[in-house]
Amino acid sequence: QVQLVESGGGLVQAGGSLRLSCAASGRTFNIYYVMGWFRQAPGKEREFVAVINWNGGRTDYADSVKGRFTISRDNAKNMVYLQMNSLKPEDTAVYYCAADRTSTLTRDHARYDYWGQGTQVTVSS
Repeated sequence: QVQLVESGGGLVQAGGSLRLSCAASGRTFNIYYVMGWFRQAPGKEREFVAVINWNGGRTDYADSVKGRFTISRDNAKNMVYLQMNSLKPEDTAVYYCAADRTSTLTRDHARYDYWGQGTQVTVSS
């Protein structure tokens, strides 16, 4: 199995920054997995934020975060990160880390096989 644990969420003022971390573990975790970040605000559906391939050579971002958020990974530590800058109140949500066993970058949350429990990010105006 694979376990994903997010951390780094919190309360921040608009314009501030946060760095989310996702620690991956488990006997079947593979560094070749595509890793993604998603978020879900109250009353809304889970939405794609960012995704990265196994070596960091390919990334994709939602238009709403492009230029403000950066996804990265450290395979030696089995870690994935989401650096979030210039945060806006509309970024407030629970942020989830997810792993996809295929090598194809996708924005479709249904394609991901493993999920963390999420970390709350709240941006005040």
